[in-house]
Amino acid sequence: MKNSIVLFYIIALTLWGVSGVSAAPSYGTNMLSQGQFMVGHETYSLFDRDLENSFGEVRSLQHFLLISYGVFDWLTIDLKGGAGYIKQNPQNSGELDYPSAFAGGYGFRVKLYENEALKLRVVGGFHHISVHPRSIMVNGNKHRSILDDWQVDLNFSKDVCGTTPYVGTKWSRVDYIHWLNGSRKRIMSDLTESVGVIAGIDIPLGEKTSLNIEGHFVDEEALSVAILYSF
Repeated sequence: MKNSIVLFYIIALTLWGVSGVSAAPSYGTNMLSQGQFMVGHETYSLFDRDLENSFGEVRSLQHFLLISYGVFDWLTIDLKGGAGYIKQNPQNSGELDYPSAFAGGYGFRVKLYENEALKLRVVGGFHHISVHPRSIMVNGNKHRSILDDWQVDLNFSKDVCGTTPYVGTKWSRVDYIHWLNGSRKRIMSDLTESVGVIAGIDIPLGEKTSLNIEGHFVDEEALSVAILYSF
């Protein structure tokens, strides 16, 4: 277990340095066994994320097909692909509404602690989503955008009545990359609102199927809902 904790922090800090870390669904604390797969469908709604300075806020809705793999009992790799849109509200002008196109993501989870007798788990994770909607024309000007959504998280859970509720904390950032007639600008989320709260639950729907619901608060307002199948 000590090796898994050390590995988690090494990888998380490395990705932090490369990407400048930020927010996405954490997948909760139900880990896969070694050699086990999980597939599913996820809808992720980013209702409100404030941007730095006077750039207003950004919103997004994304739909993904998910696939995860248990590399070890303590390490799960998560991948996703789908589509999403971006809506950006500048403070001094009208909303920019970018139609849906490709979105994808990746990440991992590491089991840091487990007490089977008390049904307690602690899981750390890193996840990234990138949304690439279609460009738009507004008043003769071409607007293009990418949303990069990053997250490092730590979740605590206890199985209750067959379900797995969990709470956690995260350090997150959203980058809104904007091109105006070919001129590129990277706009970060408000850095004073980088620490957030996670609350979620895994509900079994059958022997191999489950429902995951997760909300994000404080740094952003977001909700994800996923149907998952493990085999």
